[in-house]
Amino acid sequence: MESILQPIKNLVPFQTTDWNTIKATECISDEQGKSCSRTMQWGDLRVRVVEYSAGYQADHWCTKGHILFCLEGEITTELKDGRQFKLKQGMSYQVSDDVIPHRSSTTTGAKLFIVDGGFLKIEKNNIQRGIWM
Repeated sequence: MESILQPIKNLVPFQTTDWNTIKATECISDEQGKSCSRTMQWGDLRVRVVEYSAGYQADHWCTKGHILFCLEGEITTELKDGRQFKLKQGMSYQVSDDVIPHRSSTTTGAKLFIVDGGFLKIEKNNIQRGIWM
């Protein structure tokens, strides 16, 4: 008899993570400030703790989806349509891929917990505008 179980795309085993022991591997520094990322990855699922220095400003519009939670500080996310949202400690935002370009900046510095990956891709034929848009 053949198994009906399908392989799991992004199997994440139970584990604990001491983020203080994960080396910052993606550090970007320029005139718009500095960002450093500590990353764990399983397939296309990526989990990060990202620290932004005071004065950080993204130099590009991002179209990827994220689940973003502010651990410390404040960060302002600007949407391509001009709207801005300030996240403080304990706040989050969630967005799927290709919904609206966004970019972030911080005057004070911030530390974020970010989850992204293929599960945030949307089927173009099934997009429905929500009441929150």
